[in-house]
Amino acid sequence: MSLHDERTWLGHCRDLSIVLPPDEDTEVPPIRLLGCAPSTALSTALATGTSHTSHPLRLDEAELQVLDSTGEGTSERHISVALITAWQPSALGDGLLDIDLSYGLWPQVPTWARPMWTRWITDPPTTRNLWAAYPTRERQMWLDIVRQRGCRLLARTPDRPPGGVYDLDGRHITDFPGLYCALGEAMNGPGGYFGGDLNALHDCLNGNFGATAPFTLNWHHSSVAHHHLSHCLSPDGKPYDFVEEVLSVLEGGRVEVVLK
Repeated sequence: MSLHDERTWLGHCRDLSIVLPPDEDTEVPPIRLLGCAPSTALSTALATGTSHTSHPLRLDEAELQVLDSTGEGTSERHISVALITAWQPSALGDGLLDIDLSYGLWPQVPTWARPMWTRWITDPPTTRNLWAAYPTRERQMWLDIVRQRGCRLLARTPDRPPGGVYDLDGRHITDFPGLYCALGEAMNGPGGYFGGDLNALHDCLNGNFGATAPFTLNWHHSSVAHHHLSHCLSPDGKPYDFVEEVLSVLEGGRVEVVLK
């Protein structure tokens, strides 16, 4: 058996030992919501319940929308069948509450990604290539935030007319998420979204994601992507050219790509 990281063979092994996952997922840790402005329904429920853990209130299914400093939705996280185990007046303002839940957010935000999330929430990107300073794992998380935020923004924005000319800054396209981060910004500005895999890119070319085909894409410094992404490995180890696959999807979507 052999092991690779989608681009480079890492080694070989003679056998493997199957490690079964636990029967149940790791328990999601509790969370405290600070400075909550409760709705009438929640206020009524809290008034008839108790703040003691011996009589918690069931929240059932809920969704927490994460807003940035401009009030724009950045992401969303699910809270499933959590219990309100305690609540108290918040120090953040009159009429606000701090609410303890027995279960936190799902999916959870990894510890290593929290600085990036803080950056997005407090200071959404207004310049391009801020993602370029991150390694691949963090770039993928950046792309996930871009996708969730971008889909909301673009749903409220009409597509631009066909025939446009867009410039793709290819200097930092050294991995898969980097290509989609750069392409999203080429099409929709800083922090913009235009696909996160080949299927999503195909969908974006069909409209409702900012641009209308046909259009021209000037791919600057295309040699960087060719150097890093033209010799990739599929899950079963077969070589393929990722750049050529991207070009094929773009050209199939009536995009004239000019490599520079």
